Amino acid sequence: MFADLPLLSLVIWVPIIGGALVLLASKNEQAQTARLLALTVSIVTFLLTIPLYTGFDLTTHQMQFPEKTSWIPLFNINYHLGVDGISMPLILLTSFTTILVVLAGWEVIKVKVAQYLAAFLIMEGLMIGVFAALDSILFYVFWEAMLIPMFLIIGIWGGERRVYATIKFFLYTFLGSVFMLIALIYMYIQSGTFGVLDLHDFKLSMTEQTWIFLAFLVAFAVKVPMWPVHTWLPDAHVEAPTGGSVILAAIMLKLGAYGFVRFSMPITPDASQSLDWLMITLSLIAIVYIAFVALVQKDMKKLIAYSSISHMGFVTLGFFIVYMIIDNTGSAQGAAMGIEGALVQMISHGFISGALFLCVGVMYDRMHSRMIGDYGGVANTMPVFAAFMVFFAMANAGLPGTSAFVGEFFVIMSAFKANFWIAFLAATTLIFGAAYTLWMVKRVLFGEVANENVAALKDLNNREYFILGTLAVAVLVLGLWPAPLLDVMHVTVEHLVQQITQSKL
Repeated sequence: MFADLPLLSLVIWVPIIGGALVLLASKNEQAQTARLLALTVSIVTFLLTIPLYTGFDLTTHQMQFPEKTSWIPLFNINYHLGVDGISMPLILLTSFTTILVVLAGWEVIKVKVAQYLAAFLIMEGLMIGVFAALDSILFYVFWEAMLIPMFLIIGIWGGERRVYATIKFFLYTFLGSVFMLIALIYMYIQSGTFGVLDLHDFKLSMTEQTWIFLAFLVAFAVKVPMWPVHTWLPDAHVEAPTGGSVILAAIMLKLGAYGFVRFSMPITPDASQSLDWLMITLSLIAIVYIAFVALVQKDMKKLIAYSSISHMGFVTLGFFIVYMIIDNTGSAQGAAMGIEGALVQMISHGFISGALFLCVGVMYDRMHSRMIGDYGGVANTMPVFAAFMVFFAMANAGLPGTSAFVGEFFVIMSAFKANFWIAFLAATTLIFGAAYTLWMVKRVLFGEVANENVAALKDLNNREYFILGTLAVAVLVLGLWPAPLLDVMHVTVEHLVQQITQSKL
C-alpha cells in the first residue's frame, strides 16, 4: 500500500511545509488557528511514520524505503534517503515527541504562538532528515539547519539569560560541526563520493582514519554532549521553554550518538578500535562525575540536564565497549548486546527525560520557579501529578519494569564481558541516579506544604494528564515488552558489528 509513496520525503517535508503554513496564521494573530493547524500537521506526520514500522522488513540490514535523486551533479551530491533498524525508531520517536510538545505549549505560550509552533514543526522535519539522509552533504545540511529553529526557540521564548544560552548553544554545536565538514570534504576528494554507504566501504589508512575519527568526535561529542564539551547543555535547558527542553533532551542529544554508529564506527573502524579507551573513559566520566554534579543542583531543570549527560554516557559506553569485548573474547558474539542496549537507552531516555522536563514545566507554569527550595509538600495539593513525577523519577533511576532498566541492563552486562571495573563504574549510575532523582522528588513533593504558593497549586488538567499519561504508557510498554524494538534493531546491529570488525587497512 505504501511501497510507491515517497514516505521519507513526506515525513521530512510535511512538517516543514506545515510549519510554513502555520507561520501564515501569525499575520492575523490567529493563535487558536495556529495551534489547531500545528497539532494537525504533527499528528499527520506521526501517522505517516507508522508505515515505516509496519512495513519494515526485519530480515535484512539493507536500507529500506529508499529514495535517490541527483541534487548537485557536479560534486556527485544526491538527495538520497533510507532507513534501517537504527534510524527508523528514532524517526518515530521524533514524530511522537513533537505532538506532545505542541500540546505542552497549547495554553502556556501566549506570545508569538504561530512562530513558536512553526519553529518546532520545521525542526521536526529537519531532525527526521538527519536520521534519514544517506548522502553526507544532505546529512550536514539538515544537521546545521536544525540549529536555527532551536536557536530561535531559546532566544525568543527562553528565560532571563536566554541570549547567553542560545549563543553558547549555537557556537558550540556549529563550531564542532565544521570539523565534520572538513572530514567529509577530505573523504570526497579521496573517494569521489559523498554517499554514506559508499564511504562505509572506502579504504582509509590508519592515519587518515584517526584524523577523521577525531574530526567526527568533536562534532558528535558536542551534540551528545560528552564531557568535557557538555557545558552548553545545562544553560540551554535552564533558559529554554519547556518544549525546547523536551526536544533538546529527547531528540537532539540522540543525533550525536546516531552520528557515531552511522559515520565514526563504520567509516573508521580501525581508529575506533584503537581509540576505544578514550571513548570508554569519557563515557565513564560522564556516568560517574556528572552524576555527582547533578546531586548538588538547586535548579530542577539543571539537575535533569546533568542527568541527561550522565545517561547519555551509557549510550557511548555501549557503542565502544564492543571493541573491548571482541579483544577479550576473540569473538563478535555478544558484542551486539552493548549496541542494542545503547540504542534502547536512546529511545528510553527520550521518553523519560522528556517527561521529567514536562513535569518541571507543569510546576513552573503554576509557580514560575524551577528552584527546589521553593517547593515542598506538592503531593498534598497535586496528588495525581505527584504520582506521575514519582513514576518518572523511578524510571530515571533504572527501576526494573521501566524502559531505562532494559538499556542499562544490556550495557552493564556487555561491560562485564569487557572488564569488571568498567561494569562496576557503569553500574554505579543505578545508585547515583536514584540518589539525585529521588532526593529532588523528596524535597519537592513530600513533607508538609512549604508555603502559600504550594498550598494554592491545582492538580493536572486534562491536557497535562494526557501528555504525562501517554509518556508513562510508553515507558512501561518499552520496559515490560522491549521485543518489538529489539527485533527491529537486531539484524542492522549484527551487520554493524560485522562492519566494525573488518579492518580497512
